[in-house]
Formats: sequence, structure tokens, C-alpha cells
Amino acid sequence: MISIRPSRPDDGKRALEIWASAVDATHHFLTHEDRLAIGREVADFLPETQMTLAVDKSDLAMGFMIVDGGNIEALFVDAACHGQGVGKALIEHATKEFGARRLEVNEQNAGARGFYQRMGFVETGRMDVDGQGRPYPLIVMELPA
Repeated sequence: MISIRPSRPDDGKRALEIWASAVDATHHFLTHEDRLAIGREVADFLPETQMTLAVDKSDLAMGFMIVDGGNIEALFVDAACHGQGVGKALIEHATKEFGARRLEVNEQNAGARGFYQRMGFVETGRMDVDGQGRPYPLIVMELPA
């Protein structure tokens, strides 16, 4: 069973573990140097960030998301939990509880793009670089009105 709850201050370490697991499983397009640099950047802000967690019956976080306004700013699922409905539970919560309708996904992450398409998102735009100016294009996806 998957439950959704807000993060607590002691969830930061687990969120970093989830992020690393998910990125290492899906972001093979990152150079080694960029993976390390991004990991340092994430470690600087993620533990202090308010997140929404998907947890199992023992309250172990399996995935997390960050929602700001109508945007899903981040969604990561522990690689060991891929395909178990964790991402779907987070997306459904984001759309129903927060009214989230937009996100950006790495163009090279075909698995994530396909997942978001199955959740009803459609591609509406593209950026040539990521938010830090790195050469990793982003696809803008939105839920149709």
C-alpha cells in the first residue's frame, strides 16, 4: 500500500538516497562530471525543501515530488520501486490536491517521458538546455484542459 504525506525534517537523507538511485538508474546521458556536480547541488537544497512523499506501510519513503503552484518541479522514485505505482500515486496526488498540470522532463529520459504521457501529459514545448544551462534539453509537458 502506498500512502502520501508531507515531508518532515528527518526525511532529507532518504530523499537524497531516492534521488541518487533514480538518477543513476535513468539518467545515463549525464556525463560523470555533471552527475557529480548536480548531486552536490541537490545535496545543498533538497534536505531543507518541503516535499511530498510516497511511503510504504512502514513509512519508508519510496519516492518524492516537489510541487510549486501548478508545476511539478521534481518527481523521483527509488529505482527499487520503479513499476510499482509510486510515480502514479504521486502524479495523481499532485493533480488532485495541488492542481498541478505542468512539468519539465529531460528529453533523453525516454522512460520518464513515456510515463508522463501514460499519465495524460502532452508535450507542449522544448528548451535546448536544462535550468543550469547544461546541454540536456528539457521537454515541457502539460495536462490538457
